[in-house]
Amino acid sequence: MLKKVLVVSVMALALAGCETARQDRVAGGALIGGGTGALIGGLASNSVGGAVAGGLIGAAAGGIIADATRPGRCYYHDRYGRRHYVRCR
Repeated sequence: MLKKVLVVSVMALALAGCETARQDRVAGGALIGGGTGALIGGLASNSVGGAVAGGLIGAAAGGIIADATRPGRCYYHDRYGRRHYVRCR
């Protein structure tokens, strides 16, 4: 069991490095929105269900807002670690 968890964790970390700047921004917005929504939902309803609902709504809203407010320029790193800015697609 532990071996399977370790293999899945390593695979998830490897895939996390494949994100683009847009995906990174949306994921960050979803994490912040989800955490904030769960906190507010849990405090407002004083229940786990409220925290879960708040977290789901907050994550969706955070991801949408982060994508809608992204800057018009994206960046990538070349093999030497230098950052290059390009127009987003």
